[in-house]
Amino acid sequence: MNVLQQLPQGSRAAIIRLRSLGDCVLTTPAVALLKQHRPDLEIGVAVEDRFATIFEGNPDVARILDPAWQAVRGWKPELCLNLHGGSRSQWMTALSGARWRAGFAHHSITLAYNIRIPRAQCVLGVNRTVHTAEHLASAVFALGVPRQTVPRGKLFADESPVQGRYAVLHPFASGPDKQWPADRFCELARYLQLWKIRPIFLAGPSDNASSFAAHQTFRGTLREAKALLSKACVFIGNDSGPAHMAAAFRVPSVVLFGNSNPAIWGPWCTESEIVVAPDGLSHVPVSRVVAALERLRTLEEAHA
Repeated sequence: MNVLQQLPQGSRAAIIRLRSLGDCVLTTPAVALLKQHRPDLEIGVAVEDRFATIFEGNPDVARILDPAWQAVRGWKPELCLNLHGGSRSQWMTALSGARWRAGFAHHSITLAYNIRIPRAQCVLGVNRTVHTAEHLASAVFALGVPRQTVPRGKLFADESPVQGRYAVLHPFASGPDKQWPADRFCELARYLQLWKIRPIFLAGPSDNASSFAAHQTFRGTLREAKALLSKACVFIGNDSGPAHMAAAFRVPSVVLFGNSNPAIWGPWCTESEIVVAPDGLSHVPVSRVVAALERLRTLEEAHA
């Protein structure tokens, strides 16, 4: 008998997913699979405040929990699933009060777990690199959800603050080695204007967007960024969290990768083109990204 078969009807489950933006988005398929298999479960997600918006409005999530062991324990879960793996999340799991405490066996510390989940390849029965969405979903498969196709991310947004046909360009990333040069993003924006698509540069609160002053820049909360991305006709950006948000809304995407692996971090379940530059994104000409854009059906529709 698997763990989910042993949980009483109406039990509570706590999922610990503290950060980051992309990981939070890619956790939503696992939550959806768990809720689909056990609709009676009340699922709480422990997440840092700055990423809590990702789970807002999601009917699969009964409660967004503060990222503290007291909040998780106060939820009174029968099952606590740690999808984060750091030392802080280990303490949260250990002190959750849950009868079943699960996490991946390859986490650096596993003393908090009485269920140690094998690597995703073992759970999925594959011998290949797995995407992060598959990796996270494999945890719920190991607990008893029947193995199946992993769905796309599940986000819910307010109405977009921008009307008409527009593209979202995200020129920022976690490090310089993951950023395509700003001047090439600007040149690409001019191509989009020729195609009658309005380019909008998405910037976070701490991003320096001065290089894009000639174009419209959108700087708002994560909730507002989610709304903007939800209705874009295309997304072009570096490998980063907003790329995963766009994919969750099924926005056709072109995503640029430096030394990270698109097999693990590429857009999940949306029409996409991947531009890979292991020698550095500075070597990627605008023409290569334009060609990738032209292969997307959304651009074919724009030309029609």
